[in-house]
Amino acid sequence: MEINEIKNAIEAGKTVLGIELGSTRIKTVLIGEDNAPIASGSHDWENKYIDNIWTYSLEDIWAGVQDSYAKMVAEVKEKYGTPLVKIGAIGFSAMMHGYMVFDKSGELLVPFRTWRNSITEQASEKLTELFNYNIPQRWSIAHLYQAILNGEEHIDKIDFMTTLAGYIHWKLTGRKVLGVGEASGVFPIDIETKSFNRKMIDKFNAQIDTPWKLEDILPEVLLAGENAGTLTNEGAKLLDVSGQLQAGIPLCPPEGDAGTGMAATNSVAKRTGNVSAGTSVFAMIVLEKELSKVYPEIALVTTPMGDLVAMVHANNCTSDINSWVNLFKVFADAIGADISMPKVYDALYFKSLEGDKDCGGLMSYGYLSGENITHMESGCPIFIHPSNSKMNLANFMRTHLFVSMVAIKIGLDNGMKAEVVKL
Repeated sequence: MEINEIKNAIEAGKTVLGIELGSTRIKTVLIGEDNAPIASGSHDWENKYIDNIWTYSLEDIWAGVQDSYAKMVAEVKEKYGTPLVKIGAIGFSAMMHGYMVFDKSGELLVPFRTWRNSITEQASEKLTELFNYNIPQRWSIAHLYQAILNGEEHIDKIDFMTTLAGYIHWKLTGRKVLGVGEASGVFPIDIETKSFNRKMIDKFNAQIDTPWKLEDILPEVLLAGENAGTLTNEGAKLLDVSGQLQAGIPLCPPEGDAGTGMAATNSVAKRTGNVSAGTSVFAMIVLEKELSKVYPEIALVTTPMGDLVAMVHANNCTSDINSWVNLFKVFADAIGADISMPKVYDALYFKSLEGDKDCGGLMSYGYLSGENITHMESGCPIFIHPSNSKMNLANFMRTHLFVSMVAIKIGLDNGMKAEVVKL
């Protein structure tokens, strides 16, 4: 599209806005009528390890969303000479799972517990046995049940439980909803009804003694394309602190990063799959049928339309690599080399292609956090180079790249090969 065409589309509100809250970056992208990006903004952030919990504060969440959005708006103004007042539709997604619970007044009861926490092993095992359905530690229901087993004092005060994407959506629209893909990482989905599994809810309720029933605190489940509410006046001011954005914009059901990955790679049909690699790494394969049994490495989630998906997730992927690459960048800066971070990554990653097939005998454990697949409760990255190894840059980088995929490969091998899942 020509610049004048894009400007007219912006002023007419014929655009779509997508915002995703990833583990290390919040991304805001505005697209035009031809689905091509018009402008974007981003905000870098990091989780914090406080009182043995990986978390992000509410202040950091909103500061990040607002900064990312403001940078996108500034790019619109710079490129097209017009303010952003109207938008055709908005969609939010975020890292899946975790634990956000609120009381009747809408106050967060305990700090946001992200997917990265490996503190729910007892609950995960008990619920998996109860449901005969794999409940990974990172799922919201595992966090909730572990808090109940721990006797945490906030339990009786819970009025609403949701995810990060669901929280953002709620604050902008007033609607307590989740897209079915995101919801499938909160509690198991009934593939027939496309909602939370009623039989499993009843089994869970029979195990607890609380003032509420599980169905009372869960959000409503919606499919892609269903009405998920509109941006309220309060929501517009919360997203756009400049006050220019108009209310009334329709929003799609909030989804997780798994759903956005499937949509972005066109991997929503049966026998298709994709891999998303970042702070964590997961493989998604859309299944033709139910698995024959429970596999601890495989979580069953859904596409944004509710089709069954096998998800293998590892907590650790690029964090340790990023630390090493940053070390090389600091060295480059120290000697006065003018080189961007992307060029540092390219140089080091391509250098790994020159390494030996066995990585020269080097070894690394790149666990910054605990790893459920290999049953490690906590992380401590370790790099080892025995005296008879071939320690050079190519082998060093090859080792770390290989290690970033080890846990996900173990999970895939243990489940997918046994089921003969076809792609």
